[in-house]
Amino acid sequence: MLDTVLVIDDGSSDTTAEQARKTGAQVIVHEVNRGKGAAIKTGFRELLARNFEYVLILDADGQHLPEEIPHFLTEANASRTPFIVGTRMSDVKKMPFVRKMTNRYMSWRISRACGQWIPDTQCGFRMIHRDVIPHLFCESNNYDYETEMLLITARAGFRIAAVPVSTVYGEEKSKIHPVRDTIRFFKLMSRYRDSAAA
Repeated sequence: MLDTVLVIDDGSSDTTAEQARKTGAQVIVHEVNRGKGAAIKTGFRELLARNFEYVLILDADGQHLPEEIPHFLTEANASRTPFIVGTRMSDVKKMPFVRKMTNRYMSWRISRACGQWIPDTQCGFRMIHRDVIPHLFCESNNYDYETEMLLITARAGFRIAAVPVSTVYGEEKSKIHPVRDTIRFFKLMSRYRDSAAA
């Protein structure tokens, strides 16, 4: 089903790289933490040199189920949509209340900026066509990168689709810094609003 499994170890202090290699995955290690956006872009740079059609991204914190990858493949084969995002919003019973409200607000706000409806803009489970990826080497290197990916994609004229995925929350703690990353989000939205008005 997958041609290549590439793991980006973004400066982790555990045995992530070692365990990934044992499963047969290819691994690139950032010696120091550079941020989620920087890790994704490292993967993009590596994969652009290869002969592929789509790249699928999923977080390594257990919130995404690899067995749901076929949902993305089915959508891509049916619609040829160049950017597909998972949505957990069709079943929010397991989602913490604060995250649910935050996701709904941010999805509404970002969808307006993109000019197309994206039900779960905060989901990191995504599949992207190779034609989109060269547009995605932008300024953001942290969690705001996932928002900027959507804004860039929409402004470049590409359609964004969504496929239902499961809501999975365990014992993991979010690495999102509520103050710092919220400020980054509003700065990003302001920057794109200003560029649209220029």
